[in-house]
Amino acid sequence: MKIEEIIRSTIALPVSRKILLNIIYTQNSICERFNEILKPYDLSSEQLNVLEILNDQNGIPANMCVIQEKMITKTSNTTRLVDKLLLKKLVKREVCTENRRKIDVFITPKGIEFVNEIKPKISALEEKMAHNLSPDELDNLNLLLEKYRTKINIKS
Repeated sequence: MKIEEIIRSTIALPVSRKILLNIIYTQNSICERFNEILKPYDLSSEQLNVLEILNDQNGIPANMCVIQEKMITKTSNTTRLVDKLLLKKLVKREVCTENRRKIDVFITPKGIEFVNEIKPKISALEEKMAHNLSPDELDNLNLLLEKYRTKINIKS
């Protein structure tokens, strides 16, 4: 369905506006589906992002700055996210042995177990969302989105 139909526009929209509206509308649709997966776990997408970052560290701790740099949503309050994950026992925090002003954050075995449990559900959602595009179309879409984001000076 065309974006003009979705928003019931009665005027012709410039292509630049249609692209922006399509991206926003698509982002919201993706977030809704993604949040349906996370809701039973009482977890936000930002909290999951922190868990995935820590899981990718392969046992090496990350401090708040490292986590923040790798976050998809750069405006997230990393300390608050880690605090919520601590309450769920998905991460642990320790004072850095080399620099006592730094806090090291580790994913716990329970956190690793959670990431391993949710990965197939997220992969299934990704496959479902991409099912009507060919591999070449997916590569092209990814390339165009990266190009679009770079062009408008949004950091990747």
